Amino acid sequence: MAAEFPELLALVQRLGFERRAVTLKSGRSSNVYIDCRNVCLHPRGIVLCADALTTLLRRGGPAFVAVAGPSIGADPLVSGIAYRSELDGQPVPALLVRPEPKAHGTGNRVEGLKNVPPGSPVAVIEDVLTSGGSALSTVRALRDAGLNPVRVVVLVDREEGGRAAVEAEGLHVDAVLLKRDIAPGLDA
Repeated sequence: MAAEFPELLALVQRLGFERRAVTLKSGRSSNVYIDCRNVCLHPRGIVLCADALTTLLRRGGPAFVAVAGPSIGADPLVSGIAYRSELDGQPVPALLVRPEPKAHGTGNRVEGLKNVPPGSPVAVIEDVLTSGGSALSTVRALRDAGLNPVRVVVLVDREEGGRAAVEAEGLHVDAVLLKRDIAPGLDA
């Protein structure tokens, strides 16, 4: 996939990649930090991210009527896909999934539900897939909200077991970039 999206790869390497010791959300240690927030918050970056993710979503895999992602990492991504889909005349609403239910107001964990009929198939969007924990938490929240998550599409797959964990739950997984594309020959 990297060859298909060279400008995005270069931007991820410049703005979203660091060689340094880090503890990942999963609790694992790594000598590679991949953080796509600076990429998808960059004016050109969000265009490239939305284009690449939309390309993968349209290429094949289970049908869906909405995209959803965990806040805060996927907020710009699902919004970018929704924006791009409207411009293309194929509108796809976006949903935002909070880590915990809102403590006030409606108490929702999933925002945007009025735009998506109950039971609808949904594509989960992630910025970085490592262990799969965040994606699976998002899947559970969507199921609890009465929706049907059918696939996961990620900007970067760190290739550290997340794909297998998500696929074990019966979900199709696609990635725009792999860790080996961003840092060839570098172990995590």
